[in-house]
Amino acid sequence: MPKRTLQGVVVSDKQDKTVVVRVDRRFTHPIYKKTIRRSKNYHAHDENNQFKAGDTVRIEESKPLSKLKRWTVVQAETKTA
Repeated sequence: MPKRTLQGVVVSDKQDKTVVVRVDRRFTHPIYKKTIRRSKNYHAHDENNQFKAGDTVRIEESKPLSKLKRWTVVQAETKTA
């Protein structure tokens, strides 16, 4: 089975080799038919401490690395302007 990947924004990089990534999702409310935004924070492994707050990154599922870390940062998303 392939590993899940998510895209999000780094919220915190204060921990060593760990970043907190906020992943937003949008869905339509089943009754009111209004688009709702929900977000969730994931702790991801950043081996070289190369990602800073505000970076857009892609994270991938991995084995449990600590109590909270089950994701690793795969790559930074390039910004097209």
